[in-house]
This record gives sequence, structure tokens and C-alpha cells, in this order.
Amino acid sequence: MNRADFIEVDLEKMSGVPCFTGTRVPVTNLLDYLEAGDNLDEFLTDFPTVAREQVLGVRKLMRERLLTEYETAA
Repeated sequence: MNRADFIEVDLEKMSGVPCFTGTRVPVTNLLDYLEAGDNLDEFLTDFPTVAREQVLGVRKLMRERLLTEYETAA
């Protein structure tokens, strides 16, 4: 899985904040929605430039990163 398929960091776009690829939507917006108790469909409705596949890809990347870091620390 290639991170660039889902997340891009471009200093010319949003000052280098990690965004969903091809959008100006920061990945942190997704985390904020989830922390507030909103669901994925609400996020996608509010940010129509983000595809469901992108969100699922980011979620998978975060899971893999978390598990890898946990396994490395153990």
C-alpha cells in the first residue's frame, strides 16, 4: 500500500499539512470528526472531495503504523 495514494504533503498546499491526496482536506479533519463521535458518512458528506476509498486507505495505513510501532516496542 502506497501512502501517496491516500495522503500528500505539499508545502504549496495547506502549508505542508498532510491532506487527502488531490484535495485540500487535512487528514486531521477525519480524526476530529471521529473524536467528536461523527461517523464516516457525515465526514464524507461534509468533504465531498474525499473518496470513501481514501478514508479507508488512511485508516488502514494508521492501523498498520500503529501495530508496527507496537510490535517494535514490545
